[in-house]
Amino acid sequence: MYLQRQLSNILKTAMQQFPVVLVTGPRQAGKTTLLQHETGAACAYVSFDDPVERSFAQTDPNGFLDRFGDQPVILDEIQYLPDLLPSLKLRIDRERQRNGRWLLTGSQQFHLMKDISESLAGRIAILDQLPFSLHELQTQQTYSLESLFWSGCYPEPALAPEKRDLWLRAYLQTYIERDVRQLQNIKDLRAFEQLVALACARHSQEFNSAEFGREIGITLPTAKSWIGVLEASYLLYLLPPYFNNLGKRLTKSPKLYLLDPAIVTYLTRQPSGEAALSGAMGGALFEGLVVIEAVKAYTNAGRKPALWYWRSHDGLEVDLILQSKGKLIPIEIKLTTTPTANHLGSLKRFRTLAGEEICEPGILVCRVPQRQAMPYGINAIPWQEFAGWLNESIT
Repeated sequence: MYLQRQLSNILKTAMQQFPVVLVTGPRQAGKTTLLQHETGAACAYVSFDDPVERSFAQTDPNGFLDRFGDQPVILDEIQYLPDLLPSLKLRIDRERQRNGRWLLTGSQQFHLMKDISESLAGRIAILDQLPFSLHELQTQQTYSLESLFWSGCYPEPALAPEKRDLWLRAYLQTYIERDVRQLQNIKDLRAFEQLVALACARHSQEFNSAEFGREIGITLPTAKSWIGVLEASYLLYLLPPYFNNLGKRLTKSPKLYLLDPAIVTYLTRQPSGEAALSGAMGGALFEGLVVIEAVKAYTNAGRKPALWYWRSHDGLEVDLILQSKGKLIPIEIKLTTTPTANHLGSLKRFRTLAGEEICEPGILVCRVPQRQAMPYGINAIPWQEFAGWLNESIT
């Protein structure tokens, strides 16, 4: 079963405007399926996961590319063959006006972006395909928070929850043993596994590299470097703090979010989605789900996320701030079903400091059954409607 992806619209536009389109993102997020669905039988397809194809392209790049003639082609997992990019550049420059001919996918950013920028600058559109957004999933059926926390948003476990445990185990094993070992040359895989587990335990909290280093027994630079690996490979997202003359002594550390809640519940050994929702990590999982949904809304529109959080020196915090149409929109995220004025203090304070001329009153995303007007011009909205609100707000 294929669920229509939001990225398809910007993909079609990119194919009309650029000779090369790269769709990057985490493994198993649906990059190849998206390209094959949107191009149909018109495109040839080669995966560099295949050692025979990889060897052919390495030893005879021109012969490899000649085989496709004038046919458009999908080159899957291009990060395994960066040496092909210069030969590709020469062909693109001979037919510079022909757009949409070469479609690439890449699962990791470790070295891929450097190779792409050196070889194909000005010739390529780069799009990020992340796991399903709530908007995409909700076109098929209604999902509960419990099921989202448990099965997550990667296509395979989201659409076939019975595969969840085996799929996650294989996914993480493949990621650590193949991608991290081969592409980043991390030698101490056991310590790296501990870092991934600790990141899950610190989901929705500030990232403190010194604390990570102490707990795992690695140096501070190593902790920062390995977190960068998780971020570059789309396992983790770092939400930067917002500070713009809103007072001194503001928090300057990013907040850490795993990209998918199922990885968090799996590695923190939650017994079920229901237990995860009602347990100590319920609020963190809910906050992460909402924050990552905002990230997906930007990437699905082909844009870099304009997202921050804010925490004052006296403890007030706005969970998420987005920029839309020249204005800031502060967002509070609470698991509550009964919002009160006590939940709105940080939103009100932030708007006062930022200035009402550049800052909207904001919203509270929670578990209310329907939209609800609150004091100070703030609205509480159901989490199920947040995806639709995002699409209206950032377009």
